Amino acid sequence: MKLFQQMLVASATLSLLAPIAAQASDVINIEEINSYSRSKKKKTPKFDHKTFANDISDVSNIKGDINGLDVQQNQFEAGTFSETTTMDGKVVMWAGGIDGGDEIGGSEDTQTGYTFTMNLNTSFTGDDNLYVRLKTGEQGDQWKNKYTYHIETKDNSDALEVDKMWYTFPIGEKVTAFVGPRIENYYMYITPSIYKPGALKSFKLGGNSNFGASTDVGYGLKYELDNGIGFATNIVDKGADEGEGWFAPGNAIKWDSQLAYTADRWHVSGTLSNARNWTAHDYNATTMGRQQARDSIGYALRAYWMPEETGTTVPEISVGYDTKSYGGVFTAGNTTQANSYMVGFTWKDMIQADDRIGLAYTQPLSATEVQGGGATGEVGANVWEVYYSFRPNDSMEITPAIFGGNDIASEEQDDIFGLLLT
Repeated sequence: MKLFQQMLVASATLSLLAPIAAQASDVINIEEINSYSRSKKKKTPKFDHKTFANDISDVSNIKGDINGLDVQQNQFEAGTFSETTTMDGKVVMWAGGIDGGDEIGGSEDTQTGYTFTMNLNTSFTGDDNLYVRLKTGEQGDQWKNKYTYHIETKDNSDALEVDKMWYTFPIGEKVTAFVGPRIENYYMYITPSIYKPGALKSFKLGGNSNFGASTDVGYGLKYELDNGIGFATNIVDKGADEGEGWFAPGNAIKWDSQLAYTADRWHVSGTLSNARNWTAHDYNATTMGRQQARDSIGYALRAYWMPEETGTTVPEISVGYDTKSYGGVFTAGNTTQANSYMVGFTWKDMIQADDRIGLAYTQPLSATEVQGGGATGEVGANVWEVYYSFRPNDSMEITPAIFGGNDIASEEQDDIFGLLLT
């Protein structure tokens, strides 16, 4: 009962806190600033025929100066790198606790966390976009644990860093190109899932097992036809910005290719992932299902469906299935095959406009075959969440959630139950 007493106090305190979004866009006229001057001393003007003639001459000069400034302004705007840069951002704060958290490398203490994000978007042509994301954050160890990773977690000890950076531009009418020094594969996909998690990152992208990536040098292409058919291919190379350069034998590389069909109210897609020396953790995997520093081939199937109207008992549905085959040097008992699945339901506008009720269930990526055969040691891991998200105003969102799971790290005592307010 200690945890839940703490949670009651934390919930009451944090009911006044919520994510805050702000947008700003400013245009500065450099010519006006540079031409502005102020005299420290003012003299009483003396008016005669000479001053009249001088005033007329001054007016002519001013007119000429203005015309010259117009030319300079036009030249400046023609040569500037961008006409506009827009900025938006958000602050996310949360508090929660997990019964059983100490069994999976965390704790049962009530912990808090926050992130601050600033997004900068610049267009040079109107069809392209330079995206830069600045981010900082800090939170307790429980919310950066891979088994219970908060959907908004970022922990860099309050340091504001460049978190993402890439450039997109069109090639013809149907192709979008991506290139950047800090990007992840899934930003270059055709959207595979519409379920928005309320608590855990494990439910992102229809089950964050096969799609899990790591921010680094990346590039890709996305091709979308008017009939709904689309294709995307992209690469993230974690060693491309280091001494060995692109595609060096020791680099950790992930290459994804996606084929999708998207209609007005539904979507299906399949994604093939090839990974070499990949050390990034999966956010939805058991100890046996999560294999590091291994080559792998993965397949991700995704689908979603939306009803014609919101505010009814019929929800949006998102489903996902992942399977992964590991390669490399094995010893007896190492995982060679693993799979995962996820289903998520979302009800919108049920109580008030722009609210969401979310319910999701997943089997984390779990071993199905091991080297040498025999039992995998898996005991049927599962994770679930239920949340309600609502907006007290246009700029704030509050999300209380509960979540839990059984044997989430493939050991029988790895059962959790958590409360979270975001």
